Amino acid sequence: MTADKKGFEIPDQMRDFAEKSVDQARKAFDDFIVMTQKAVSNVEESTSAVQSGAADMNRKALGYAEEHVDAAFRFAQQMVRAKDVEEMMKLQQDYLRRQMEQLGEQAREFSDTATRTAQEATKAARD
Repeated sequence: MTADKKGFEIPDQMRDFAEKSVDQARKAFDDFIVMTQKAVSNVEESTSAVQSGAADMNRKALGYAEEHVDAAFRFAQQMVRAKDVEEMMKLQQDYLRRQMEQLGEQAREFSDTATRTAQEATKAARD
C-alpha cells in the first residue's frame, strides 16, 4: 500500500471488492428487469387473449341476435298468411322448436368460446 502525500490511496483489495459488488448489483438489477419484462409480456398476452375472446363472443352475440330477429320476422309473415288456427298453432310449434334448438347450439358455442379464451389466457400467463 503506497501512500501519496496528496491524499489517501484506496487499497487494491477494496477496489476489487467494490468493483465486484457493483458488478453483482448490476447483474441482479439486469435479472430483475428481465423477469419484470417477462411478467409484463405474460400479462399483455393474457389480456390480448381475453380481449380476442371477448371480441369473438361479441361478434357471435350480434350474429345470433340478427338470426333471431330474422326468424321472428319470417314467423310473423307466416302467421299473417296462415289459413286457420290449426296452421297457426303448427307454425308456432315449429318456430318455438327451431328457436330452442338454436339457443341450445348458441349456448354451446358461447361455452366453447369462453372455455377456449380462458385456456388461452391461462397458457399465456404461464409462458
